[in-house]
Amino acid sequence: MPYLPVVGKAMIHKWEEPCLTGESGAGAVFFSGCNLRCRFCQNGILSHDNFGKMISIERLREIFWDLINQGAACLDLVTPSHFAPAILEALGDDPWPVPIVWNSGAYEKTETLKNLNGHIDIYLPDLKYALPEPAEYYSGAPDYFQYAAPAILEMFRQTGPYQIKNGKLLSGVIIRHLMLPGEMENTRRVIDWVSRNFKPGDILFSLLRQYTPQSGAAGKLAREITGAEYKSALAYLRNSGIVNGYTQERESAGQIYTPDFDLSGV
Repeated sequence: MPYLPVVGKAMIHKWEEPCLTGESGAGAVFFSGCNLRCRFCQNGILSHDNFGKMISIERLREIFWDLINQGAACLDLVTPSHFAPAILEALGDDPWPVPIVWNSGAYEKTETLKNLNGHIDIYLPDLKYALPEPAEYYSGAPDYFQYAAPAILEMFRQTGPYQIKNGKLLSGVIIRHLMLPGEMENTRRVIDWVSRNFKPGDILFSLLRQYTPQSGAAGKLAREITGAEYKSALAYLRNSGIVNGYTQERESAGQIYTPDFDLSGV
């Protein structure tokens, strides 16, 4: 990827956590490329095929304002890590009228995150793995947790405990975990790490059952999360002491929730 950002779509996105979308939706900017190569990625045209349009720093800033003027409850920067310097330029030093959300796979260096300090209000990392075996098999990154764990701790260091007003998240960290079929042990280890490192009221935890098999998926990845798997994960989550956050209904698994990446808004 070049220094300048490559973007596949900018839109008002209503399918993030309720505290991010409010009534109008999040102002999502979907960046192209990714530092992971997950086999199950729902945005594969962006992350694997690098589909998108290279734009200037000035145009990225215009897109931010376009979304805000459409009523966006926040600016939701999706898969932004590899464009961090350019995004920082676009954000500038002046405050924004809505929270800035860093929506990433958590596979990033703490040095990068320290450069963002003071510019990002909300971190939205997906803690995908706590075990090296699934991290290597599904994403080609056996060292995933070695980077993701300190990255999330750095995110929390910057924001502190989450702050909500009138149902809208103003600052803080939401840790997401996308369950994968047949990988319950990995899910349990993720929950264990979160419960050990954060107290109630520190962060929000979002347990996702929205995994959707992609074209050509085989083996475990060829099916959705079963009701039994999700119930088991919910019970484990309740017993862990993690009390604040979000869960999903079965209907969340479906292609309808994957945007059509067509350069609209870019």
